[in-house]
Amino acid sequence: MEYLIGIILGLIQGLTEFIPISSSGHLVIAQTFLSGESDHLLLEFLNIGTMLALFFFFRRRIAQILRDIFIHKKYRLARNILLTSVPAGLVGFIFADYIAGTAFFGSAVVVVFTLAIVGILMIVAEKLPHASKVENGENLSAPRAFGIGVAQMIALIPGVSRSGSTILAGRFLGLSAKEAAEYSFLASLPIMMGVTLKVLVTDADYLVEHFGVLALGNIAAFISGVLAVGFLMRYLAKHSLAVFGWYRVGLAAVLAVILVFNGTI
Repeated sequence: MEYLIGIILGLIQGLTEFIPISSSGHLVIAQTFLSGESDHLLLEFLNIGTMLALFFFFRRRIAQILRDIFIHKKYRLARNILLTSVPAGLVGFIFADYIAGTAFFGSAVVVVFTLAIVGILMIVAEKLPHASKVENGENLSAPRAFGIGVAQMIALIPGVSRSGSTILAGRFLGLSAKEAAEYSFLASLPIMMGVTLKVLVTDADYLVEHFGVLALGNIAAFISGVLAVGFLMRYLAKHSLAVFGWYRVGLAAVLAVILVFNGTI
């Protein structure tokens, strides 16, 4: 049963890390219903599979960025990605123990509210004011890149969605939906690598103890993650985020009803 739960959580992680409906929110909900509690370390280790999915999907784009840095001496996109990584990286590093040990970050009630709030923003996003258009992530100004980083920091709260918050911020700051998604995924890599390094160094015992479950979960996360990124990039080339917003609001409503009947709210 433990291995099956690992595979289920890995599939959820891969699909919802990139589709902007919140991986942390869905994983908190899934763990709550499958095992009655949220295991923060398990969720952090499942980031490995989705990180590798991004490296695989964007391997040519990443190679181009490295060529730009080391051969063509073009640093602007790399600079922007680093600026976007700073807020979440600093807050995650400084408050990692607090986040892991606080019931707030594993609360299904919190997830209900964040799913609904960000979902409403996605529904109305195209009707709200936007900054002047920007062609791609490389052309973002430093303040705009940092602004997307603030949105990524807010996504530390479960239910917000890292991809959802950063794609929304990218849209408001002038990027097209597709370019905002690509920039969001590239800018998430430094954070993912930092989280992976941290858990491998500080929680190696957990990895050894749960290796089989984590291996299966990350394989599932990698496969579903590659499929999810490909789907979203194709979808956002022609559509807005509204459909994901409606999904989030609907899910929040269903969860609220369940939690009320369970006496949680």
